[in-house]
Amino acid sequence: MRTPSLDARLEAVLALICAKAHADIGSDHAKLPIRLVREGRVARGVVVELNPGPLALARRNVARAGLTHRLEVRAGDGFAPLVPGEVDSASLTGMGAGTVAGILRRAGDRLPPTLIVQPNDSPRPLRIWANEYGYHLTAERLIPGHWIYPVLQLERRGGPDPAYLGLPLNAALRYGPHLLQAGSALLRAQVQADLTRLTPLARPGRPAQAELETARAALEVLEGA
Repeated sequence: MRTPSLDARLEAVLALICAKAHADIGSDHAKLPIRLVREGRVARGVVVELNPGPLALARRNVARAGLTHRLEVRAGDGFAPLVPGEVDSASLTGMGAGTVAGILRRAGDRLPPTLIVQPNDSPRPLRIWANEYGYHLTAERLIPGHWIYPVLQLERRGGPDPAYLGLPLNAALRYGPHLLQAGSALLRAQVQADLTRLTPLARPGRPAQAELETARAALEVLEGA
């Protein structure tokens, strides 16, 4: 099997991973862990998949790549097939942020110190989870594609996350503290689109009003970046 190609969002995930042992949770086709091993970014990996079809596909792809001695494919839900301390990092990609947050909450002591997550919608629930569970947001990316894909790197560390210092909290949770400080054109367009969408809907007491105020706070940060 030749080295599999990845789309832009998974290439961004791959670039943030470097570990002795890594788990790809909900791996689907196992292309990401195959690339990780072939490029020397991980020494060994665990491929976890719940659904029978993708599980069989992952096993075939790992076997065709000749990597069964370095990538173990396991059936199971989230982190349940792992034992505590087995891996140094884990990736969760291509799911809703709420689904990913639920998997992380159920993981318990199986959670590794490093996580790379790529939700298919707003990553706000994941930033909230990280603050609650002692993980710092150490890197963020926005990747254009079918829609804008956020990619987050989380590291288990003590104390408050310094990434949020000096920023309006709601805006930082919604749009990302590192992204707000970087002020990319992609994020600026996202904030402007939210302002355009929310302005005619906002009224005192309505959810759209709070969302609009969050977008305005984000715009103030971007204009000062």
